[in-house]
Amino acid sequence: MEYVVRTEQEIFDELSEVCRSPGYIHTIAWFCFRDNTIRYSEELKPEDIVKRVSSGSLIRTEIATLIGLCLKNELIETIPSPANMQGYIDKTVRLLSELHKSIMPPLGEIIDLQKIGNPDYNPMSDGRLLREAIFYGSESAYNFQYREFSLLKYKNDNEWLTLNKRYSVEDAYQVIYSIFKIQNHKINQFLGTLSKIHPDQWTVLPCFKFTTKEVSDESLISFEKTQLVIDSFLHHLGMGDFNSLDDFNPSKAYPIIKLNNDEFLLFQHYTLLEAFYETPFFWFNDDNDYRDKAMSHRGLFTEEFSTSRLSAVFGKERVHQGVNIVDNQGTIVGEIDVLVIFANRAIVLQAKSKKLTIAARKGNDLSLQNDFKKAVQAAYDQADQCAKFLLDSTYKLIDNDDNELSLRRNFIEIYPFCVVSDHYPALTFQAKQFLQFQTTETIKAPFIMDIFYLDAMAEMLASPLHFLSYVKRRTHYNDRLLTQELTALSFHLKSNLWLSDEMSMMHLSDDICADLDVAMLARREGTPGKKTPDGILTNYLGTHFDRFIRKIEASDNHAAVSLGFQLLQLSGESIKLLNDGLSSIINQSREDGRHHDFTLGLEGKTGLTIHCNDIHESDAVDMLGRYCELRKYKERATEWYGVCITPTDGGIRFAIILENAWSESEELESASKHLADIQKIPGNRINFKTRKRDKAKAGRNDKCPCGSGKKYKKCCL
Repeated sequence: MEYVVRTEQEIFDELSEVCRSPGYIHTIAWFCFRDNTIRYSEELKPEDIVKRVSSGSLIRTEIATLIGLCLKNELIETIPSPANMQGYIDKTVRLLSELHKSIMPPLGEIIDLQKIGNPDYNPMSDGRLLREAIFYGSESAYNFQYREFSLLKYKNDNEWLTLNKRYSVEDAYQVIYSIFKIQNHKINQFLGTLSKIHPDQWTVLPCFKFTTKEVSDESLISFEKTQLVIDSFLHHLGMGDFNSLDDFNPSKAYPIIKLNNDEFLLFQHYTLLEAFYETPFFWFNDDNDYRDKAMSHRGLFTEEFSTSRLSAVFGKERVHQGVNIVDNQGTIVGEIDVLVIFANRAIVLQAKSKKLTIAARKGNDLSLQNDFKKAVQAAYDQADQCAKFLLDSTYKLIDNDDNELSLRRNFIEIYPFCVVSDHYPALTFQAKQFLQFQTTETIKAPFIMDIFYLDAMAEMLASPLHFLSYVKRRTHYNDRLLTQELTALSFHLKSNLWLSDEMSMMHLSDDICADLDVAMLARREGTPGKKTPDGILTNYLGTHFDRFIRKIEASDNHAAVSLGFQLLQLSGESIKLLNDGLSSIINQSREDGRHHDFTLGLEGKTGLTIHCNDIHESDAVDMLGRYCELRKYKERATEWYGVCITPTDGGIRFAIILENAWSESEELESASKHLADIQKIPGNRINFKTRKRDKAKAGRNDKCPCGSGKKYKKCCL
């Protein structure tokens, strides 16, 4: 039997017919219950989430399509027989699977073999391929983010809302949150009621129903205001134009369905939260007198939100919003939306609020590229230009209060951030195909994200070193890491993101994100579960390594901060060795009151020496500097770090860094001969060796065994 390949439209039309079946809304309710709820007992665990996102589950965009098609006809609430219900389910799953396959065009139509090898040829930028990523891409926003961010996004529009809608954004927040709590309560009670009902009457549809009175009682908002909020998101637009997968689906913008005078139906609360975040934009846009003001508020929200989240990580004193770059003539040549300064690193963040158009969602190549150019490329171009100005001290930096920022402009790393305010489907994938950028030794590859991801990253990596260390690696691995951003972050929290040079590509499965999902739900919703995934943030809590990293972050010393980035890349075995070394020299110095030290080699041509003593600082600096010079020479390294810590608590006294190309020297060759070789440890990313003293006791006038080059009586004695 020959298999007939059907077109996408043919499959869509048949799916539309299935959705017209009597009582089909009960099938949609079942899919929502099965695929949109997470079931757990006592404590939410990653495996509970993985069960929900199994390969057989429908994603929210698929369910939204079913809802839109069902609404093209009058809703019939008659419960189908169990046999018919199962038939609806099976046929829907089969058609959706076939539809997914049909979206992907044959590779022969996409790849031009004659252009293979042309560096300018990129078949992955074909809009037909991007359609699949847009429709089936993983969600980048949590439901509670939509809810909480809406309060911030529309706080400056409250006057318009109160005047035109007769409720505030806070009123809408409470009403929408109450609908969630009512539905959640009904779903939790559902399974317990089945034993009292004949199987022919089993349906989960009542779990998704609510009345105005129920919501008003739960929210403590007046009945009248509650009804006004519900009416604002009530499905009222015709579905006649929803005739293909890419057509505008009005049920997503207005997801509440009226059943009768008293009852309403909401299948996906996530969709209502998304509408709460996005739909008011269209209300404002229809008001010619208010449109420009609303757009101004929209842009300000993205800047203020980014500033707030980055300030929580770096501290307010290191984060500057609205920085103008001024030349010698007083002309503003650039504006940085948000500037972050940490030691000799910087983040230059540019915010945009461009939405993806309907034409772009349909896979129109020109529309996709045009939307991307306005939303992301323009932001990157601005960030790149401002980063170059930042490196030129002839340009002044003027903050929001017209004060000149007094900064050392010796940046060694600048990270351009491009942040969009709306969920931008397949943003990471599109950035790989469309973004034109350049890097220098100082200005790194851009990090493209939406505010939802920035929020999650700032929540979980809430310290400067951890945050920037991840940014450094994520941008460096951009071309080799194939995954959605939340999954990459979750993997990093568990396993410390690191790719060897031999690894050309790594794909991460979405189920890895379950650990991050649990942590975010526990932190933001109070769900019982681990607030921090087991991994880089938990493995070394309370150890010398942990305290060492925290003291580095508090120092703002450029050498110490650079060392901190190196240390956060170490493997677990390496960190254990470092902990052992720190414990050893601190304990020895406490016991005998003398100087102790150890040396280790880091990844690449880099190394570290740690001295523990309370010698006078000028002598301690000379001693550490000389030893680092000798050790760097012997190891033929290009970079060597030196840190001096106190015997009392392991606190950092000072840090140095030697950064210069290795060159041959007879004096250093002779002086470094006595230094022991660093032990090689197979399979580890560092080479570690605690320095051992010569057994023979050094005389007062002999050279000090520490390698400083000084006499023993002038050094460690």
